[in-house]
Amino acid sequence: MLNEFKNEPEQSKQMSLLGHLEELRERVLKSLISILVGAFLCILLVKPLIRMLEAPAGSIRFLQLAPGEFLFVSIKVAGYAGLIVALPYIVFQILSFILPGLTEREKKLIAPAVSGSAILFIIGIFFAWWTLVPAALGFLVNYGSDVVEPLWSIEKYLDFVLLLMLSTGLSFQIPILQLILGFLGLIKWKQMLSGWRWILMTSAITGAVITPSTDPVTMLLLAGSISFLFLLGILLVALVDQFKEEIPPSPQPPSKAS
Repeated sequence: MLNEFKNEPEQSKQMSLLGHLEELRERVLKSLISILVGAFLCILLVKPLIRMLEAPAGSIRFLQLAPGEFLFVSIKVAGYAGLIVALPYIVFQILSFILPGLTEREKKLIAPAVSGSAILFIIGIFFAWWTLVPAALGFLVNYGSDVVEPLWSIEKYLDFVLLLMLSTGLSFQIPILQLILGFLGLIKWKQMLSGWRWILMTSAITGAVITPSTDPVTMLLLAGSISFLFLLGILLVALVDQFKEEIPPSPQPPSKAS
């Protein structure tokens, strides 16, 4: 893929504003089509996907409380799954649009940053499904299990699971955001590290806000993950600063006399 970017013609760098907008429109359209194609393919396998999402609930029984509820839930699940399936192609479209206009030094950061963003998003989704969802359900089911029998709406349950997975995937973008800001010189790793108390407080608040349930177990797990990711971002910014110090700036071409 990088060879394709290197072989871009020079005139593409001097494209007019309308040309850039037209290219952006085409790439957005292609990305949307890829999501629709992915959703169509996923809807053919939507029942196994829903069974997989139901797995953390254990023996909980799910109900369809309205006509067509499961149909709408199936479309929603297929849409989320189609987005994940199309994510590599979307990342390729993003890189194809932004890389030709960047310097070689910027390409060395942006390409790994965008690719890493997609990887961290997927890791965040699986982390939520593997860790956060079972922890939240375990707390919510056990609390009051001697008083009420849990019979859940399939739509409410999947909304809870999908929202938790999506919010966790987005929270896993923190190191990438720090990396880009650090590369641009807008933040320094020493400044972020000196404010570790604010990091813990912000992580706790963020975990409480984006967690769809109110149980402390899920909030603590998510807040701990956000704190770890923030510290990872500080390490990446420190590495970027060291990288920038080791590489001297490229020499400027001599100016021509008028």
